[in-house]
Amino acid sequence: MKAQAVRTGHRMAPMADQARVAAAQRFEDARYWAAPRLHSAAHGFEGQVAPKVSSMLSAAARKIDPKPSQSRRWPMFMLLSGLAVGSIGYMFYRRNAQQWTEHMKDSASDASRWVGEKADRTTESADRMAANVSNQADEASRKMP
Repeated sequence: MKAQAVRTGHRMAPMADQARVAAAQRFEDARYWAAPRLHSAAHGFEGQVAPKVSSMLSAAARKIDPKPSQSRRWPMFMLLSGLAVGSIGYMFYRRNAQQWTEHMKDSASDASRWVGEKADRTTESADRMAANVSNQADEASRKMP
């Protein structure tokens, strides 16, 4: 049986070689036929399906993207509010300081005018008293023999 299988194998070898050549030819023909169709399908996929898939993936990414919490906005709001209140307070301070300075200038000029008037009155009073004392001294000296 072994001998018969070897003889059959030798008889079949040329047919197997022909079948191998025919199959290789068929594979090459199939590749020549399929390559342009695959290339066309790839361009169609890029032009039609890929944008839809891309937009779907982008929408999914937006849906699952974590939103920034309010706690990030709150400190920034407080900081800006504090800066605004501080600058307004500084403006009021400067305005009040200027008003106080002007008031003190007016008060100082009023006080110096008041002191000047008081000094004038005191001088007049002292002159009168000195004149009275001088008159009394003159009268006393006249009464003396």
